[in-house]
Amino acid sequence: MTEKRIYKTLDESEEEYYRSHPDEIDGYLTTAFEEYAKDGCTAALLAQLRMIARVKGISALAQETGITRNGIQKALSENGNPKFESINAIMHAMGYRLAPQKMEFTKN
Repeated sequence: MTEKRIYKTLDESEEEYYRSHPDEIDGYLTTAFEEYAKDGCTAALLAQLRMIARVKGISALAQETGITRNGIQKALSENGNPKFESINAIMHAMGYRLAPQKMEFTKN
């Protein structure tokens, strides 16, 4: 009899990695927001936030933000269109804040 292989998705592998290396989440989120600033891909940013939210615990975030588990999952879904207040609350519950950073422009 052949053993059935179980494969992990990339999301599952990333989530497992950041559970084991929580000290690297800061850099991951910084890069996620830098990439969003360059390409404006909301779906990619929400996917990255969704993965970190799972690492931090959706139930804990729901309790701290007052947003339901389903509400957090919906806000951070591929087709999510979350309110600014929701993203701000989720970021705060994960231990981060949204802060402006001056952009550097290069002259040609």
